[in-house]
Amino acid sequence: MESVFCRVSGWYLCVFWMVGVACVAAPTRLYADEVRSPDGKLVVSFEVVSVDQHDGCLVYRMAYDGKPVLADSRLGLVADGGAAWDRGWRVTGVTTASGDQTWTPVCGERSRIRDHYNEMTVSLQNDATPQGQLRLIFRAYDEGAAFCYELPKQEGPQPLKFAAERSEFSFTGNWMCWPVYSAQGVYTTVLLDQVKPNCERPLVVEIAGGPYVAVGEARLVDYARMRLEPAGKPHTIRSMLAGPVVMELPYRTPWRVVMVGQTPGELLEHNDLILNLNAPCALADTSWIRPGKVIREVTLTTAGGKACIDFAVKRGLQFVEYDAGWYGHEYDDASNATTVSPDRKKSNAAGGLDLQEVIRYGNERGIGIVLYVNRRELEHRLDEILPLYEQWGVKGVKYGFVNVGSQHWTTWLHEAVRKAARHRLMVDVHDEYRPTGYERTYPNLMTQEGIRGNECMPPAEHNLILPFTRMLCGPADYTVCWYASRIQTSHAHQLACPVVYYSPWQFLHWYDRPAQYRGEPELDFFKVVPAVWDDTRVIQGEIGQYITVARRTGEQWFVGTMNAQKRRQLQIPLGFLPEGRRCTATIYGDAFPNGEDSKAVKIEERPVDARTVLTADLAANGGQAIHLVPADSAR
Repeated sequence: MESVFCRVSGWYLCVFWMVGVACVAAPTRLYADEVRSPDGKLVVSFEVVSVDQHDGCLVYRMAYDGKPVLADSRLGLVADGGAAWDRGWRVTGVTTASGDQTWTPVCGERSRIRDHYNEMTVSLQNDATPQGQLRLIFRAYDEGAAFCYELPKQEGPQPLKFAAERSEFSFTGNWMCWPVYSAQGVYTTVLLDQVKPNCERPLVVEIAGGPYVAVGEARLVDYARMRLEPAGKPHTIRSMLAGPVVMELPYRTPWRVVMVGQTPGELLEHNDLILNLNAPCALADTSWIRPGKVIREVTLTTAGGKACIDFAVKRGLQFVEYDAGWYGHEYDDASNATTVSPDRKKSNAAGGLDLQEVIRYGNERGIGIVLYVNRRELEHRLDEILPLYEQWGVKGVKYGFVNVGSQHWTTWLHEAVRKAARHRLMVDVHDEYRPTGYERTYPNLMTQEGIRGNECMPPAEHNLILPFTRMLCGPADYTVCWYASRIQTSHAHQLACPVVYYSPWQFLHWYDRPAQYRGEPELDFFKVVPAVWDDTRVIQGEIGQYITVARRTGEQWFVGTMNAQKRRQLQIPLGFLPEGRRCTATIYGDAFPNGEDSKAVKIEERPVDARTVLTADLAANGGQAIHLVPADSAR
């Protein structure tokens, strides 16, 4: 059966041909328009249609490089009390715009980011509701599409309260996808129709023959978090809010994002789309924001803090973090984060903690101190804590076990990031929070957890799902470590982590202690690897199997390769190097690719250039890290 739509007197007639007989169906398409990406490959089509005897329903669909990606997908909101804002609409106007600018992040995977899109804003009127004006904003990028709802200032009772959002993503087939049901959960590999409610975003979907698609969220600041749920029809998921939303008009919702890439590696290369959908940096002075590498101090003593500072100086780290317990047990009502009173169950009580002395000692040596504070104290004393820590000379705060999801707690957390900026404090958010690009607007938001990292010691297969799923939405505090016996991968695999997993604050010794260091030469890679980058390339990768990422800072390149499941030999072309530039490659790889000793690392040096193709012989669950330095530069 074939069909075609034609417009007649403002209506669309759908004409079907079946077995050579033509018939004309009742009008269903009332309005249609589209917006294309700058390169013309991605097309977002919007229509007002009649569905199930309801006029004025809102739908969109999406195609990429001539191939359908999303079929007709409904749009709409559900008002408190059950009234549906997904029907009865008519178009009152359409405007188009485009944007093309390049901006520089304070911390990033690239030093320059291009924000290039075409935009269509559809103004709608619904005469059946007291507040009957709505705008739908669609953006088409070369890297994907996004849309959001905007309610302009208008007459009628306010604020408006909505119980749900009904944004659908209706795929053209029952494709493979990688859902997870908590931000720190275990990923599964299932077909779309097997996705369950409360699916975390982004959700990555592999369309047969390409492209790969990721459904996500951007610019979540004062709205309820979106997760995903089945929509009740085949191959379709829809937005699932963590609670109701109250809107003071005018109001614009977060963006719903559909990233595209011909390969899973292209999705990771396209993750700047999330940042581009956020507001520019709101801080006039960002000179105090400092990326770097971190070691955790767990003895909660002065001596332990100074030992970590000395280790940081020697090993090229920039921060020491005092974790839970420095002000008492984090769940004891008697604990007070304005005082220094270490939890006796965690600390060496005989050693004592003079935090001011540790801060002074660190500042003298260029090492900043970061303090962990549990949400109980943050919610109770935030306005007291932040100016006090600024006075102490603390450089950042790790927000622990924050509440997430509802509009209230979403708003609270982002206000807590803004408040920290007023006191020149950087922030690391743990635990279930996942980013949506707010670090562009407030770059003191350095990193966040929202990932199942080495606190849980996941298997290598999980580690190889993360780059193509979790890492699409922003930095992740994976808590890399070295000496822990529970690591389920090779040491060379761990060396690759800070290259593959981007985080402006990179925790490299989560379970490690300075006294464990024995001068292992392979740890020189942790010493020299930076935390932020000027350029990023994904050389190759398959979800859950392997990945190679190359990143540049200045003239030096770092390459991380991670492997899972079985022994592999991967070819790593160095075509990203400048033509004609000779470099020295220091290669840290699995010493025993047959798996005999996963902790042993082989180090070799060799001259290379842009035409060199290296072979990585990777153990099952192994890896490789490479440091490339111009041959005419001093190490």
